[in-house]
Amino acid sequence: MPPTPTTRTDDELIAATDVGGLLRYGLSRDAFRTALFGDGAVAAAVTLDRLGVLPRSVAFLADTVRAGGVRYVAELPEPLPSAEASEVLRGWLRTAADVAAAPDAEDRAARWLAGVAELIGARRDARGSRR
Repeated sequence: MPPTPTTRTDDELIAATDVGGLLRYGLSRDAFRTALFGDGAVAAAVTLDRLGVLPRSVAFLADTVRAGGVRYVAELPEPLPSAEASEVLRGWLRTAADVAAAPDAEDRAARWLAGVAELIGARRDARGSRR
């Protein structure tokens, strides 16, 4: 039986996760892909959710990456409704843009953003069901 993963709080997860680094390596190297779509997506969702970002905003950016690419979205003047959230996301995407030139990496970046949007939605749904 595989060992049970260690439980971490949201704060511990965010502090221990370099989302930009996981994007840089997870988009270009298979060995990092699980971490990118696991801890990286969760840390990004927690961070953006705490900044008040709605899931639909991130889902829209996933579609925009599919249409225009990671670099295009990273250079948008205001990719998210708030300046603080935009700057956080822009930093992650600028880091990723250097390695996401290939179509498969662009697609992975879009799928990752869509996953982040789903996780933000799940967090919001869970909070709503506890009320």
